[in-house]
Amino acid sequence: MRILLTALAAFAALSVQAAERLQVAATAVPHAEILEFVRPVLAEDGVDLQVKVFTDYVQPNVQVAEGRLDANFFQHQPYLDEFNRSRGTALVSVAGVHIEPFGAYSRRVDSLEALPERAEVVIPNDATNGGRALLLLAQGGVIGLADPDSITATPRDITDNPKRLRIRELEAATLPRVLNQVHLALINTNYALEAGLNPGEDALLIEGAESPYVNILVAREDNATSEAVQKLAAVLNSEAVRAFIKERYQGAVVPAF
Repeated sequence: MRILLTALAAFAALSVQAAERLQVAATAVPHAEILEFVRPVLAEDGVDLQVKVFTDYVQPNVQVAEGRLDANFFQHQPYLDEFNRSRGTALVSVAGVHIEPFGAYSRRVDSLEALPERAEVVIPNDATNGGRALLLLAQGGVIGLADPDSITATPRDITDNPKRLRIRELEAATLPRVLNQVHLALINTNYALEAGLNPGEDALLIEGAESPYVNILVAREDNATSEAVQKLAAVLNSEAVRAFIKERYQGAVVPAF
C-alpha cells in the first residue's frame, strides 16, 4: 500500500509539473471570482491557472506588457486603447466576457434632482473611465458636454453645469472610500461590489446593458494565440460562466457573449 501511495503521489506531482502555468492579473470582484470559478475546468485541460489580484488599473497592464504575467482580466477596450496609446504598449484583446454597468452613488441624496448647488462630485481620474462618468452624468441631465459621444471627455468639456457641480478626479479605487465625504461618486462596478454596494439597488443612475464597455481578457501579441490563453478565453465564453455571472451578480454584472 505504501508503494502504491508513493507511486500515486509521484504521478500527481508529474501531472502538476506537466500542466502549463498561466498567470493572470485581475481585480478582485468580479474578475478574480470568475477566474477562480473556471480554475478547476482549466486544470482538467492541462492549464494551471494562477490568479494575481491587483487593486489598481495600471500594474496589471504593465506586468503583462513586461512579460512578468501572461494575461489580465479587468478592463474594457476603450481603457486598453488609451493605455496602449499613452504607454507605447501593444496589448491585445483576446475575448469579451462581461459588462459592468457604471453607476452614480450617494449617501447624502436619494436622487440626482436632489443634488444641491455646488455639490461635490468625484469621478475616476483615468481618461476613459472619467469620460465614461461624464457621459453618464450628461445622460442623466446633470451636465452638458461639448461632444456627448466622446469617451475621453474631461471636466473642461462641460458646456452646461446648471448646479455648478464641483467635479473632482480621483483614482478609481479610492472612490468608494470617499463616498461618505461627497455628494455623488461615479464608481466602476468592480469597486462598487467590493465596497458592498448593489448597483441595481444603490445606484442613482446606471448604464444600461447595452453599454459598449465590455470587460475583456487581454494578452500580448506574442502569446494571445497560445494554447493556454485560448483555452482560458474559451471557458470564459462558456455557458457555465454565463450562468455563474447571472446567478452570482444578479444584474450587477451582465454576460457579453
